Amino acid sequence: MYGFNISLKGDMQSIREQVTAELQKEGFGVLTEIDVAATLKKKIGVERKPYLILGACNPQLANQAINADPDIGLLLPCNVVLREEDDGSINVGFMDPAAVLSLVDREGVTELASEVRSRLERVRDAIAG
Repeated sequence: MYGFNISLKGDMQSIREQVTAELQKEGFGVLTEIDVAATLKKKIGVERKPYLILGACNPQLANQAINADPDIGLLLPCNVVLREEDDGSINVGFMDPAAVLSLVDREGVTELASEVRSRLERVRDAIAG
C-alpha cells in the first residue's frame, strides 16, 4: 500500500478545515490545493463528486529530506486526498511516506520517512475524533 485512509461523516469544507488544522499542529502547511472535480469539469466536461488533493509539507522535515538527496523533491509534498463517496461520507487518504521514500536509498531517509508517517497518522487519529 502507498497510503492509509479514514472515512468520516460531514461536509467536505468542514473536514478540509479540520484536516488542515491538524496538519498544522504537526508542523505541516498546505502548499497546494487541487480541486480535481472542478478541473475535470472545466477542462473535459466530466462531472464527478468532490475530490481535493492537498499538498502538505513540513518545512523542517522537507529540508532534511532534500539535504539527504536533492532529487527527493520528486516525491514531495505529502499528498492528502479528500473525496466524497457514494454514501456521502468523506474519505481522507494520506500518502504513506514510508512506502514512497523507500525508493530512496540514502542514509537517514528511512528514519525521516517513519517520522513523517507518524505525524500523518496522528493527524488521521485526531480527525477520527
